[in-house]
Amino acid sequence: MAVNLRGRSFLTLLDFTPGEIRYLLDLSRELKAKKRSGIAGSSLSGKNIVVIFEKTSTRTRCAFEVAAYDEGARVTFLTNSQMGKKESVEDTAKVLGRMYDGIEFRGYAQETVEKLAKHSGVPVWNGLTDMYHPTQVLADFMTMEEHMGKPLSGAKLLFIGDGRNNMANSLMIGSAKMGLDFSIVAPKALFPDPALVEDMKTLCAYSGASITVTDDIDTVIEGADALYTDVWVSMGEEHLFDERIRLLKGYQVTMDMLRKTGNDRVLFLHCLPSYHDKSTDIGAEVARKFGLEAMEVTDEVFRSRHSVVFDEAENRMHTIKAVMVATIGSI
Repeated sequence: MAVNLRGRSFLTLLDFTPGEIRYLLDLSRELKAKKRSGIAGSSLSGKNIVVIFEKTSTRTRCAFEVAAYDEGARVTFLTNSQMGKKESVEDTAKVLGRMYDGIEFRGYAQETVEKLAKHSGVPVWNGLTDMYHPTQVLADFMTMEEHMGKPLSGAKLLFIGDGRNNMANSLMIGSAKMGLDFSIVAPKALFPDPALVEDMKTLCAYSGASITVTDDIDTVIEGADALYTDVWVSMGEEHLFDERIRLLKGYQVTMDMLRKTGNDRVLFLHCLPSYHDKSTDIGAEVARKFGLEAMEVTDEVFRSRHSVVFDEAENRMHTIKAVMVATIGSI
């Protein structure tokens, strides 16, 4: 059956069927091959896109802008608008929808990106909220398929760390839709929302996926195809460093952990940025205050042959390009 996503917003993977997610992954692969071959794109020719950032960004901003330029679109980077200060999100959405063909939002509240989609009249793309990070999961799944040599369905993926953050939520949703054996390994205080877990387990009956939430990695790590982690403190939670380090220092991804999988080809994934050494201001401060050389992953793992984090980062561009082309482009 043909897939048509034209005019659709991309707010959470909950809104998309497995077939639609597969379509986006396949389109991403086609667009990546085209770029690697030096073929200029025109699928977004004549389109105007605005990108809005409440939170800082490296990969998301660069991926949206380069992807748009590659396919012929024009981009406005909007950081000093009146949205939420002197003008409501609803009114801002109505204004931007009169001027732009698509809107990207990266910020705190999921409600904000949903309001933009409701009132703008054009596709809106979620570049990250506190609840979900759907474009990242597309890049993660694309990277896994490139390196595993096997389909996503039945692949075993572990997320280790803060089990209630946007990456844990989004990976769980994507895994439930696409048939993965997915586990969240976290301290009980950082388990995901039980209602979301139950909803995803219901989906598993249709996709063949499985969802496990545990604080004991030894019960799920054998045979893992990929280990995934994220920073222990998300943007906006910087005041929680002491608490998170206390809770999560036993969940650091190490080479010993990779060896426990029994899989010599196990992948290491991370959405980045990563505190894998002391070369950042925060890394240096954590080392001084807590005596940690690294946080969520050791430098050894991060730089090892198992690590595919920079392929993952590149694939943000190809998958975001696919989302824009599919929803506002000419294909």
